[in-house]
Amino acid sequence: MASFQAKEWLKAAYSDLRSIEHIMNDSFLTHVVAFHSQQVIEKSLKSIMENASISVPKVHKLETLVSKIKIELKFNVDILEILDLLYIESRYPGDIGLLPHEKPTLKDAKEFYDAAQNIFKQTCELLYIRLEEITAVEE
Repeated sequence: MASFQAKEWLKAAYSDLRSIEHIMNDSFLTHVVAFHSQQVIEKSLKSIMENASISVPKVHKLETLVSKIKIELKFNVDILEILDLLYIESRYPGDIGLLPHEKPTLKDAKEFYDAAQNIFKQTCELLYIRLEEITAVEE
């Protein structure tokens, strides 16, 4: 059974996934898709760490977080490196989510979303968390 904190990290990751779904096809917001994709992956990794009682560092670099978990996840390392780069650059207005030559394309945004969704799903499976457990809205 997953810990309360692990579920909370996944709830936050799911919010980012849902945000992406609302802006996914807007070519003006591809850098925002990249940002939220990075956040989904970061929060999913921190969920795994929390559940394993590994101290969750206050860092955002995906490579650092991946190195701290003891579990093999299937993902594209190149996508994680790009998302790390875009996450850092998105904090400065002059470099808002730019790849070496331009903003991410809609195709790039779809790849980022797919990578985020993949790691989120793997994390839920790994922690035996059903989507209904983290998406229930309290009234």
